[in-house]
Amino acid sequence: MKKNKPILKSLLFVVVISSVLLLSACFLSAFLPDRNKERSAKGQSEWVYLGADGKLKYKTTPAGDRIMDFSHAGYRGGGVALPAVPVKKRVKPSGGTDDTAVIQAAVDEVAALPLVNGFRGAVLLEPGVFICSGPVSITADGVVLRGSGARNRTTIKITGPKHTAVVVGKGGNNPGTAASQPAAFQTVIADRYVPSGAVSFTVADAKGLAAGDLIEIRKPVTSAWVHFMEMDNLVRDDKPQTWLVEGSTINTRRTIAAVEGNRITVEVPVSDAFDSKYAGPAGTVVAQVEPADLVTQCGVENLHIQAPPMETSHEQALYSALRINGQDCWAKNIFIEETMNSVGVGGNRITLEEIVVTRTVPNVGASKPAEFAPNAGQILLNRCASTGDNIWHAATGAKVAGPIVLLNCNFTGNGHLEGHQRWTTGILFDNCQVQEGGIDLKNRGSMGSGHGWGSAWSVAWNCSAKSYVVQQPPGAYNWMIGCSGPNIPTARPFDKSPALPLGISDSPDRKVIPESLYLAQLEERLGKQALKNIGY
Repeated sequence: MKKNKPILKSLLFVVVISSVLLLSACFLSAFLPDRNKERSAKGQSEWVYLGADGKLKYKTTPAGDRIMDFSHAGYRGGGVALPAVPVKKRVKPSGGTDDTAVIQAAVDEVAALPLVNGFRGAVLLEPGVFICSGPVSITADGVVLRGSGARNRTTIKITGPKHTAVVVGKGGNNPGTAASQPAAFQTVIADRYVPSGAVSFTVADAKGLAAGDLIEIRKPVTSAWVHFMEMDNLVRDDKPQTWLVEGSTINTRRTIAAVEGNRITVEVPVSDAFDSKYAGPAGTVVAQVEPADLVTQCGVENLHIQAPPMETSHEQALYSALRINGQDCWAKNIFIEETMNSVGVGGNRITLEEIVVTRTVPNVGASKPAEFAPNAGQILLNRCASTGDNIWHAATGAKVAGPIVLLNCNFTGNGHLEGHQRWTTGILFDNCQVQEGGIDLKNRGSMGSGHGWGSAWSVAWNCSAKSYVVQQPPGAYNWMIGCSGPNIPTARPFDKSPALPLGISDSPDRKVIPESLYLAQLEERLGKQALKNIGY
């Protein structure tokens, strides 16, 4: 027996330790979140999901289309912190007289300074109320207009003739919709079909192209394509309506990352598909072009912009808050009251962060203002909000090529979010809340002046809305994934029937993993630091 005592002691020790470990595990499981339960409580999209290796996997259509990588949206192409530009000039409010000229003089003074690492400096508006009867304009690179706080710390109070409070840019058209420039070199796409979401394609001759070149992919609007889209029979008030003018083009600008033979790889995926069947004899042109003359590295920050309440139609002269037409620009922490068509964006690679628009007076008439109009490529609206009725909380114009991302935005009132007219591609509504309104990716038919198919290749991801109208255009897709709220079948406006085909509804009323598509794509492309850079 004495020989067996060490063995018995060892067995007893093992039993005691095992019991302690089991009890510890039970205790911890009662207080720590169960990641497996968390995953099972949420769904998994078949279109984008996390694989066993932790990487994002994508389902493709039979033609090879996929949900695009939206992570290139935002300042400097996404995942880059907004800069803290040093103050070079301070301005105090006058206390009751018109401050427009004083602010503009300060902006112009900073604009005359030399560029240092891309920036000239910031104009700081001290706390108080600035009376402005005209716009404050930033037309030079590297200039920032900064208030001392958005919530009644620094207020631009709009008075006088109707105008926009702050204008960033030199004017001109949004490059996404501008008429095509003369090309230094051009060729045509040689592939039969280039799918939406692709990053490479073959051209007939790439000898004149190199990495770093800016190209414009010119999708032709042909009679064959318009007929295929069932957009050649729009009628309103017994008059034919034109969706897109035949002979025009829908232009997508991209920078070349690499050229191998006649195969071109671009830095940002294409948001549209290019089908040779509908491109006509001339095909889809790929033209080398010069960058647009846009201001760069400009920002507007920490302001309260206030207009008198306007009980009017948005088609009249209006007080608006902000216009940006630039590249690598931003606006952040701005509280806007009572303006209409409040924030409009053109250009490329722009972030709007924590911009809040609120209206207490409803828009008058059936036609509605767009409080956010992201009419440009690589645009990120991060934690933005609007409150109002009879409005578009956010809507795009014609021929806009994404990515355009609305992330963690909250909209109050019976307004809607949508690709508004004439073929916007590559919008992502990511964790947006529209509890009293809707999210629409649809055919607007003869509404407006023949808006027709407003958006394609666009996604609502883990959103919540009172209603959706997400439809599937001929030859294209729209998706609602992990969204709560009904997708309502409807006919084309002014048509009694039939109801148009619904877009893809994946995991309805059950959120999916990853929680945010944009943030997951950004982390996979650039790493966790990119999330920290933008506040996540």
